[in-house]
Amino acid sequence: MMIKIITGNSTVDGAGVKLFRVFSHDTIEFTDPFLLLDNFGSDNPRDYFKGFPWHPHRGIETVTYMLKGDVEHQDYMGNMGVIGPGDIQWMSAGSGIIHQEMPQGPSGMYGFQLWINMPASKKMIPPKYREIKKDKVKTFKNIGINVKVIAGSYESIIGPVTDTVVDIVYLDIALNGNTVFDYTPKKDYTTLCYVYSGSGKFLTENIVQGQLVLFRDINKLTVISNSPLRFLLLSGKPLREPVAWSGPMVMNTETELQEAFKELNGGTFIKST
Repeated sequence: MMIKIITGNSTVDGAGVKLFRVFSHDTIEFTDPFLLLDNFGSDNPRDYFKGFPWHPHRGIETVTYMLKGDVEHQDYMGNMGVIGPGDIQWMSAGSGIIHQEMPQGPSGMYGFQLWINMPASKKMIPPKYREIKKDKVKTFKNIGINVKVIAGSYESIIGPVTDTVVDIVYLDIALNGNTVFDYTPKKDYTTLCYVYSGSGKFLTENIVQGQLVLFRDINKLTVISNSPLRFLLLSGKPLREPVAWSGPMVMNTETELQEAFKELNGGTFIKST
């Protein structure tokens, strides 16, 4: 059994969006198949209004999950839309996509963006975009427990995203104080819990807001909240493949990575429209 605690750091991305980067490049050997998790949150429009203008991706899936605020999305495939509180944008970049994500309005922006690696056999499939409204996301409720199922399943509830490239579970969990929550991950899956409000005991470890705890090879995860607790639970099957990563591109070899940037600069990056 492996247990690792990761504490992220504040950074700036896009055109100047202030955010908290929970994990990224330096943890990929532990977090596989998950590459990156960002937690953005501010009521000050200066911290986010410049957003994430047009930029490319290849070889990954990005998942934007909003808690507060609105973000407008556009891409080169002609997809357009606005996701608001409780909504999800699930984008499979595959062979290549160019898109932008721009915050709308002064009411604040809170949420998460997750990057999921794609296996070598799927990295060059046509890109795909899904916009999931909050009314499509079901919640499991028990005494003191609310589990929003974004992907995968929990108890009898199946998340609205069922065609993920990698088999994963994505849950947003809220516990009252002094409440026990149990989760049984699939065998050999990587399981991550990121606390974004409150604190609790995750197996043997006390985890506080801003920390992530990672588990592998556990039969059951038991969480006991010290106070009202909110955390994301991510569980996925590791790919165990080499990773060549630069900026928004994630491939398996440096040659593939160089080719991606060569195509981007040469105008041949987009394979499907």
